[in-house]
Order: sequence, then C-alpha cells, then structure tokens
Amino acid sequence: MFKLFGDKGFWKTALKLAIPVALQNMLTSSFTLADTLLVSNLGEEALSSVGMVGQWGWLMTMVLVGFSSGTTVFVSQFWGIKDIKRIRKTCGIALLSVLAVSGVFSAVSIIAPAYVLRMFNSDPVIVREGTKYLLCVVYSYTAVAITNILSAVLRSVENVRLPMYVSAFTTVLNIFLDYSMIFGKFGFPEMGIEGAAVATSISAWSGVVLIVFVSVIKRNILIAPFRETFAFSKIEFILFYKKAIPVVFNESMWGLGTFAFNIIFGNMGYEYFASLTILRSFENIAFIFFIGLCSAASVMIGKSVGKGKIERGIEDSRRFAILVPVAAIFVGILIFLFRRQLIGIFNMSSNISQVTLDTAMIIMAIYAFELPVRMIPYIQVVGIFRSGGDTVTGVKYDLCTLWFMSLPATLIAVYVLNAPFAVAFAVMYIFEDYAKTALCLRYYRSLKWLRPVTDEGRLALEELKKQRVMK
Repeated sequence: MFKLFGDKGFWKTALKLAIPVALQNMLTSSFTLADTLLVSNLGEEALSSVGMVGQWGWLMTMVLVGFSSGTTVFVSQFWGIKDIKRIRKTCGIALLSVLAVSGVFSAVSIIAPAYVLRMFNSDPVIVREGTKYLLCVVYSYTAVAITNILSAVLRSVENVRLPMYVSAFTTVLNIFLDYSMIFGKFGFPEMGIEGAAVATSISAWSGVVLIVFVSVIKRNILIAPFRETFAFSKIEFILFYKKAIPVVFNESMWGLGTFAFNIIFGNMGYEYFASLTILRSFENIAFIFFIGLCSAASVMIGKSVGKGKIERGIEDSRRFAILVPVAAIFVGILIFLFRRQLIGIFNMSSNISQVTLDTAMIIMAIYAFELPVRMIPYIQVVGIFRSGGDTVTGVKYDLCTLWFMSLPATLIAVYVLNAPFAVAFAVMYIFEDYAKTALCLRYYRSLKWLRPVTDEGRLALEELKKQRVMK
C-alpha cells in the first residue's frame, strides 16, 4: 500500500489539479446555496419553486457535462503530445454543440415555463412563483454552457486556476446581487424571487466575460484565430462525436432519469421536495471534493495514456480507485454527525415546516451512509474509463441500473406499496448503486477500458499486450 501511495510525484500533481477544481466547484455550489438560503426566507413555496426550476437547469447541465467530459477525453490526451491545433478544434466543436443545447432549453423555458413547473407540481402558487423565476434565470443558460466548455479545456491543459478565480468572482457577485435584489438593499429594487434569478443571470455572464478577458491578456490556449478553432474537418467532427455521443447520451439519460425521480418526489408534496432541495444544496458541496479528484484522475490518466505511458496510467488509476471511496467514508461521517446543524441553517427565519425539517434529517442520513458506495462507480466511469478512452461501457452500466432497476423499483415503492418518502428515497439509491459498483469493479480489472485516441497511446498499448502475453 505504501508503494502505491508513497509516490510524491503523484500527490504533487493530484493535489495541484484537484484542489483548484474542488475550490471552483465549492464556489459554484456556494453560488447555488446562496440562492437557496436567501430564497428560503421568502417561504416554503418559494424554496420549493426555485428547487424545481433548478432541477430543469440541472438537466441541461447534465447534457453540458456530457460534452465537457467528451471534450476532456480528447484534450487531455492531445495535451499529452502537445497537439495545440487539435485541442483548439475540439474546443470549437464542443462550443457549437453546447450553444445548440442551451438554445433548446432556453426556447422551451421561454415558450412554456408553466409546463416545466407542472411536471413537478401543479399547485398554482408553486407554478406562479416558479414561472417568475424561470423567465428570468433562463438568460443564464447560454453563459453556463460557454463557461462549462472553456473551463473543461483549461482544466484539461492543467490551467486550473483561471476557472477557480472566475468562480470566486461570480460567487461573490451573485451573493451580493442576491441579497440586494431579493430584499431591495443598496439602492436596488425589492424583486423577491425574480431578484434571485436576475442576480444569477448577471453573475453567469460576468464569468464568461472574465474568462475571455483574462485569456486575451494571457494569450492562453483559448485565444486563437477563428479559422483555427472552427475550421475543423468532417473527419475531426465525426471522431469527436464518436467518442462524445456516448458520454453525452450517458449524462443526458442519467440526468433525465434523475429528473424523473424529482418529478415523482415533487408530486409527493412540496414539503418533501423542499427537504430534497435542502439535501441537494449540501450534496453539491459534499460532492466538490470528489469532482476535484475525478478531474485530476481524468487529466493524469488521460495524459499518460495519450503519451503512451500506459503502465503509469494504470498505476494512477489504482490509486484513485482506492482514494475516492476512502475519502467518501470520512465525508459521509461528517455529514451524518453535523446534519442537524446544517439543516438548521435553512430555518433561521423559522418559516420551514417541521415535516420538511424532519424529512431532511432522515434523507441526509441515508445519503451519508450511501456516499462511499456511490463514489466507487463514479470514479470508475467518469475518472478512469473515460480518460482511458472508453466512453461506451459507462453508458451501459449507468443507464441499465438507473432505468431498468432503480426507477422501476422507486415507482413500485411509491405508487404500488405507498412507501413513505424517505423509504422511496433510499430505494432509489440502493437499486442503482450496488449492482453498478459490482459491474464497474469487474470491468476495471479487465483493463478493457484502455482505448487511446493518439497513435502514441495505441502503439504503447499494443506493446503492453504483447509483453503480457509473453509473460
């Protein structure tokens, strides 16, 4: 074990990549948490409405994450051989793709906002308040799409600080604008729930402006002639989508499945959905550390595989495969021990019902115990399989366990067995995670996830196979 984790070079690189990404995601989660906390002062209906609109935006984000992950597969391996032109063309393809995605979500939000809300809950107050919020926050969607791709490219070439600094700026700005616009402070009008949405949109676009502005000054990898970024060939476009589409399909369908869960839970009562909104706020923060580790794994393993250092990539994958679930045990313990204090933050104005608070306590305990198991397939699929070039196997495992096991089991629990909300919530996790964990660990040991996209990586893999056959 010491031999595996005694490599100082591994820790130096992993922490250099993981900490800024974790901090960036902490800031991004704080961005959402600030919205949720401040809106909770407006009452349970407003909190539930914002949570429901947030799930619609989250579905879009999952599609964007698919494109970001597909981009990382190529950029990290191209970075290993310093192929700057192909990195920029990959960025161009990805940008055009996410602009189309954000355009579709924006159009639906503007044309049929009430329909989006009614998918979760038909209560007139929830629909009215949620519609107000959605019609303002929709203008942030394109900015979120652009930021996702630019940040993914920068992180993949080991420039992790700029995305972190931009997140810090936008988070501070969002908190200030949230407080000012919701409650009418510092000369701003009192806009209530709409103020939170406007603040989010302004902050999101400020992030895009700041990334571009700093990139122009620094002349980093994002700044290139238009032709070099967008004049990609048909072959390059097809190659990108051949690898990216499985990831996009994976994240989109997984996001859609989770969206379906939220519809089920939302229709069980807005008090329960308010408790789920509270959990999601802290879930995002708990998750930041693992996003950082997973991002570091993607870059380090992908870079090694792209350069043809296959053995090094395998060794690093072993380290991350152990490190992530062990870290999840410690995070889960902290969540369980301090869940009462964390939930209490949302009831500082004493306007959240006891049903919501009690339910939040129970589902946060369930999440704390489930977290270590949940993180095993996460690091395998997102951090290891994809960085090795295998973007297909994770799709099968993710979607089969969610759509054919977890979702049917939850539907039966709710609509056939009339199970309580907390039981249905636990069923959702159990039926997805345990089977997927077993499948991922079995596939990881086979090393079939090693599928380089560079010539250097492919030649090195063939050589490694020959050596193993001879042994």
